[in-house]
Amino acid sequence: MADPAFQRAILHGILSLPRPVLRLMSGGGVVYRGGRTLDPRLQFLTRQARNMPSMASLTPQEARRASAEGFKVVEGRPEPGVVTEPQFIDSAEGAIDARAYRPANQDPGAPVLVYAHMGGGVIGDLDTSHVFCTILAAIARCPVLSVDYRLAPENRFPAGFEDVLAAYRWARDNAAAVFGAPPGYAAIGGDSMGGNFSAVLCQELKRLGEPQPALQLLIYPAVDVASETPSMTTYADAYPLSRAMMEWFMGHCLGPADDPTDPRLSPLRTEDLSGLAPAVIATAGFDPLVDQGEAYARRLRDAGVPMVYRCYDALTHGFTAFTGVAPAAEVACREIAGLVRETIEGRSS
Repeated sequence: MADPAFQRAILHGILSLPRPVLRLMSGGGVVYRGGRTLDPRLQFLTRQARNMPSMASLTPQEARRASAEGFKVVEGRPEPGVVTEPQFIDSAEGAIDARAYRPANQDPGAPVLVYAHMGGGVIGDLDTSHVFCTILAAIARCPVLSVDYRLAPENRFPAGFEDVLAAYRWARDNAAAVFGAPPGYAAIGGDSMGGNFSAVLCQELKRLGEPQPALQLLIYPAVDVASETPSMTTYADAYPLSRAMMEWFMGHCLGPADDPTDPRLSPLRTEDLSGLAPAVIATAGFDPLVDQGEAYARRLRDAGVPMVYRCYDALTHGFTAFTGVAPAAEVACREIAGLVRETIEGRSS
């Protein structure tokens, strides 16, 4: 593979062209679906992806390599003033790798936020959400713990969720000693499958009678893996997440006895959502998951859960990883981090 820095420079040069030129290079015209217009830079990337093998045609190992290489080309620069260090967490299933983020302007009253990266439970690692975690830490002024949970198919459901739950409990119990954060207190967050884990975690803690997190941050979450909402058809061939990719992910994550409608897989299907942690939910417009993320936000609001919802209509699934090539994605990430900060401040006031 060519040097990622060189590829990034070439791509940045292309994406700096005027919008009409980018649209012309992307096949011409505006991409308009479901009442939404796709960002021209993401339109160009979508067109380029059409010329490459579908990730659904790869093995999990090949997909991990391809996605890791791709993210290095489109990622932005880490936020300055954030110190990172490796963290290792003991669990019943063995050690869990993690990465801690400490902002220079940390608010001693802000909880540590445990974060689970995207990747459908099959791909992704600590680098996948690295830049976004620095943005979160700096703007929300809270320590962040990113979790390298076990992936399928080597470790199928519920292994990844169990790692995130174990990491959350560890961070909550060690908040003061390790992170300089309020003791016995933590927040949870994630994007895509990480958002799924975060939503399920809040429901699981409620079921077990444990205190709720300070906050649940759900970014384009997969909250109904058996979904048949209109967006699954309208954006079935979207990039980087398509309906075929969703089926590929679930085919690797789930065993033959697993029921996709199980609330531990599809938390939207839980009947009672009252008493859950305050939520910040963000969705992307050009995403098969947009309907279910919006539906979960609506149901939380109806259940009396304090909640803020944003839909970034022009963006695609996975936009937290595209801060280096799509200014609108960076703006969205900064706004989300600001919403986390506002929610934290609102709870402490």
